Amino acid sequence: MTSHSRRSFLKSSACSTTAFFVGAPHLRAKSARLGQGGFQYRIVPDWGVLGDDSPVNNCHGIVQDKEGHLILFTDHAKNNIIVYDRDGKLVHKWGTNYPGAHGLSIVTEGNREVLFLTDLKRHMVFKTTLDGEVLEQWGWPGKSGKYEKADQYRPSWTLHKDNGEFFVLDGYGKDYIQHFDATGKQINHFGGQAGGISHWGPHGGILDQDSLLIAMSDQQYLMRLDTSGKELGRTPLPGGNPRQIHRDGDHYYVAHLADNWPANRNSRGFITVLDKTLKAVANIGGTPPVYNDDGVLQKMQQAGNIFRHPHDLVVDKEGSIYVAQFASGKTYPIKLERV
Repeated sequence: MTSHSRRSFLKSSACSTTAFFVGAPHLRAKSARLGQGGFQYRIVPDWGVLGDDSPVNNCHGIVQDKEGHLILFTDHAKNNIIVYDRDGKLVHKWGTNYPGAHGLSIVTEGNREVLFLTDLKRHMVFKTTLDGEVLEQWGWPGKSGKYEKADQYRPSWTLHKDNGEFFVLDGYGKDYIQHFDATGKQINHFGGQAGGISHWGPHGGILDQDSLLIAMSDQQYLMRLDTSGKELGRTPLPGGNPRQIHRDGDHYYVAHLADNWPANRNSRGFITVLDKTLKAVANIGGTPPVYNDDGVLQKMQQAGNIFRHPHDLVVDKEGSIYVAQFASGKTYPIKLERV
């Protein structure tokens, strides 16, 4: 996929999904089981559907706080942050100043939790309280020498170390990964369009085993890097375009867009479950993962009409999965209950 086609779709997504509508009627009935093996789920009908007073546009990031609340980041101008209880009821909402809402991370600092938000249109990263008070904000890293103006910087997500250091993935700008200390002072940068990481690459990811595990959007693989940017390995995920990763215990969960997007605007996606060795063990809303005799994962595909561009996810303590979706026709998150 070219960068031009991806950027064009970002601008036109609201128009291209008008055939879908709020409430996702195909999710209102109790569904059959999704997934395989020990990772099977059913959709919880109408979870999180709030109505006109609390609308969503594109749903980008979703996290869970220590109280069990689900926090959703949407680029709807009326309420950028929507906080749910686990039953999908509204707890509260805030935010009207994040028109390019995208990445959402939750971080524990001492006795409190804070949020890190990325905004593609404001070209900034924000650190806030759970109630929306802005504690810090960082603009384009001009001192790096890699940017001539702010609009070249479009940060997609942040990744965090336990000591407060964090990394910013410029996944919609020039593809650099910026490394900052706990105060926001730049330590290093690596990657970039000419730095070995393909364009439209570093979209989301996690800090994992003292390394960065990156969802290489539209490249159909995960990339592991050390914290100085040296590539440590790749995990091919043919047929899926990984948007974000979540780790829960010994398993990783990857939100994918199916690989025939945007040529087929009806393309959906699926969730891949990987074991601790990064071997695919299940596809939720997709075909079962199959490895050939040489241990090579064969092309995966969506199965059915469940997802509409999975973009981020959370796994709760009971094993249920909450999925936020981009360009899905203003639909609310999906809850998958493990069975």
